Amino acid sequence: MIIPKYWAEAKTKTKYEGKQYTIKRFGWSDQSLEAAKIHAEQRVIAAIEQIKVDQNIRRIDHKVAYNGAEGLPIREEIVAQHDDVIITRNTYGALCLNTPDVLFADIDFIYHPNSKLYMTVFLLLLVISSLCAVYFSSWLIFGLGFMVSLLLTPWISKCLFKLKSKLRGTPEQQALEKIKTFSQDHPTWHLRVYRTPKGYRVLVMHQTFEPRGEDAQTLFHAIYADPHYDLMCRNQNCFRARISPKPWRIGVERLRQGVWPVKDERLAQRESWVRHYEQHARHYASCRFIKQFGSQTIHEKAKRVQSLHDEYCKSSTQLDIA
Repeated sequence: MIIPKYWAEAKTKTKYEGKQYTIKRFGWSDQSLEAAKIHAEQRVIAAIEQIKVDQNIRRIDHKVAYNGAEGLPIREEIVAQHDDVIITRNTYGALCLNTPDVLFADIDFIYHPNSKLYMTVFLLLLVISSLCAVYFSSWLIFGLGFMVSLLLTPWISKCLFKLKSKLRGTPEQQALEKIKTFSQDHPTWHLRVYRTPKGYRVLVMHQTFEPRGEDAQTLFHAIYADPHYDLMCRNQNCFRARISPKPWRIGVERLRQGVWPVKDERLAQRESWVRHYEQHARHYASCRFIKQFGSQTIHEKAKRVQSLHDEYCKSSTQLDIA
């Protein structure tokens, strides 16, 4: 996990084999802005050398908060640091806890049929249409069947989804059952479960983990963790949890120009937004602790992270979660 304090950008234009290239690269450092600038220039030089090997090289580092696919560290304002646990402010203004080895997993409730179900239903209807067309030797029947398949797929998918909910329980019950089943299959694991606005959060207490390791992936797959979160963990080699409310859930507009760092002339505007946001955020929790599963084993570091997480999230209060 790398979350640098200082960022800089270097840019150059070069020509190779008759083609013009504009190269932009970010640099970063924990020491100083000057060191970040030097690093950015070094990365530009390396990119120019790479052009001679592969002319399809990426020309810019995209200005996003985190993009492990491009080899960039998390690019967010560092608000606080507790040993190797770093609190940052994300692009829309909420606080996030970043840890290199204490496992968090987020699960979103599923209230609608997923694309896999839609596709399965559509293909089955299309197969039926094809069989009818072959039997009657009619392209017209196939065309009509295709149109009917398109029209009926959403309705049938929703009906099947509702039937599944009646048989297996609500999305909330199904998600909790997956966590319970995992706990039964892994009795040595200590799982703390929190309710979030649209799902559950699991904090694992009995040991530390590698974000790219097999154990973390086992949990993610078993409980159907958010795939975007899973990808972020692997790309950035860390675990992460949002620990303050999303602005729009508490009547505050999201932070504009949220990608860090911001220009000096925008700092005052940003600081004003933060004060306004924090005034509203103190009346809300980010999640609520609901249940513990498994063993009572507690790793010392996981306990420290849990204390930080619960304090920031106000997880033991009865405040509305946002």
